[in-house]
Amino acid sequence: MKILFIGDIIGKLGRAVCRELIPQLKTELGFDLVIANGENSAHGYSITEAVYQELLRAGIEAISMGNHIWDKKELIKNIDHLPLMVKPANYPPGTPGQDHLIIERNNVKTALINLAGRTFMSALDCPFRKADELLSCIKADIIIVDIHAEATSEKNAIGCYLDGRVSAVLGTHTHVMTADERVLPQGTAYITDIGMCGAVDSIIGMNKEQILKRFLTALPEKFQPVEKGAGIFNAVLLEIDNKTGQAHNIIRVQRTI
Repeated sequence: MKILFIGDIIGKLGRAVCRELIPQLKTELGFDLVIANGENSAHGYSITEAVYQELLRAGIEAISMGNHIWDKKELIKNIDHLPLMVKPANYPPGTPGQDHLIIERNNVKTALINLAGRTFMSALDCPFRKADELLSCIKADIIIVDIHAEATSEKNAIGCYLDGRVSAVLGTHTHVMTADERVLPQGTAYITDIGMCGAVDSIIGMNKEQILKRFLTALPEKFQPVEKGAGIFNAVLLEIDNKTGQAHNIIRVQRTI
């Protein structure tokens, strides 16, 4: 199985980049399944049902989220009607939304798990123990984990902890693609951060002036995504043995349009 996993999609420009490039990359790379992190896809904050449908039309077949998931309050009520999306599984019990998702393609079952980090982020349940709980009951040929976290060390630790137990541990959230992609010793593909789909002329997809003002003044400033200009597309291509669930390769995919 070849799986394309797309980094955090930032706003309208990020969605446009995906619409344009996914069909081209499908021809070029020949992947079987497309997954993306969509927690910034609705004007930089969370997702709406309309944006969810737009991402599916663009060719994305499963969506993971992150710490901005509840920034659109409507999602609290309608998330259970968005069947191809998962929330961070380590939110407390009773929080709406799926804690994992299984997609079947070519008679191969791929599970998607989304976990949120806790270092420098909101306090949630333990992502390590939540992963143990889910892995004890998930039945799938391939298991992909999106670890949406701030700290490099925490992502790396999750990768080491799950090595050999899942097919891939892929970092999201920081919007800057790292160059440490590799297959870990027990067969799990790993990268600390996939990066983003958004504006090239930005700070992590957001308006530069607003972020600089906050750094210089320490005053509250609402960040807005850059919605025009050149766009960057960051993803990874995973090559996974669907019989063993082990990764053969992980390749960074970077395009600018």
